[in-house]
Amino acid sequence: MSAGMEAHEDFSVIRLDGACTLASAGDLKKLLVGGLASGKNLRVDLGGVEEIDLAAMQLLWAAGQEAERAGVGIEVRMTEAAAGAARAAGFERIAGPAGTGDGWPK
Repeated sequence: MSAGMEAHEDFSVIRLDGACTLASAGDLKKLLVGGLASGKNLRVDLGGVEEIDLAAMQLLWAAGQEAERAGVGIEVRMTEAAAGAARAAGFERIAGPAGTGDGWPK
């Protein structure tokens, strides 16, 4: 997995590419914790992720829970294939409703 974070005035963006799996879970967790610690809204761009597993989905779900507690917005952008896998695994909240496309949630 390659990853990076961009800080903007009102929000931060975490961009991930490649395989987002248990092997990269520690790196993903550090990015999510850092992004949430900024106190800004957070966008997680999974558009370049070729593989995502349950460990990564659990981290994204936990980040969503923490964002809610902290009053910070979090949005996840992913391909429809990844969204379908997330919905099939029970992570509808991460993936959004079926047919929403692969853009940022509305």
